[in-house]
Amino acid sequence: MDMFHIISEDRIKQAYKDGEFDNLPGLGKPIQLEDLSGIPEELRMAYKILKNAGYTRDESQLRQEMMTIEDLIKKCDDSKEKESLQKKLNENLLRFNQMMSKRRVKTNSAFFKNYEQKVYSKLK
Repeated sequence: MDMFHIISEDRIKQAYKDGEFDNLPGLGKPIQLEDLSGIPEELRMAYKILKNAGYTRDESQLRQEMMTIEDLIKKCDDSKEKESLQKKLNENLLRFNQMMSKRRVKTNSAFFKNYEQKVYSKLK
């Protein structure tokens, strides 16, 4: 055993004795494990990191769809069509924010829009 392993074990034992683990959220409840059987074993860690950061297939697909709708709104001349697209964009934004809040990731739609505009202006 290396020194760091011994030190960490001692600290865990001391914290357990001091009762620091007594009031943890989810105490006494079963752990909610994810089914990662559809993901190859060598990619699971990368998948978990990306998912926790908000970059899973669902989120990235929804982001791409929102960006496409925003482009359509910018180029649309018909007011009824523009209103319909705006409604669809709002629904997708709401769904995206719900996905992020389930993971307790704070989103700021104004930040993303502003950031997108800055990136777009740099690429022109």
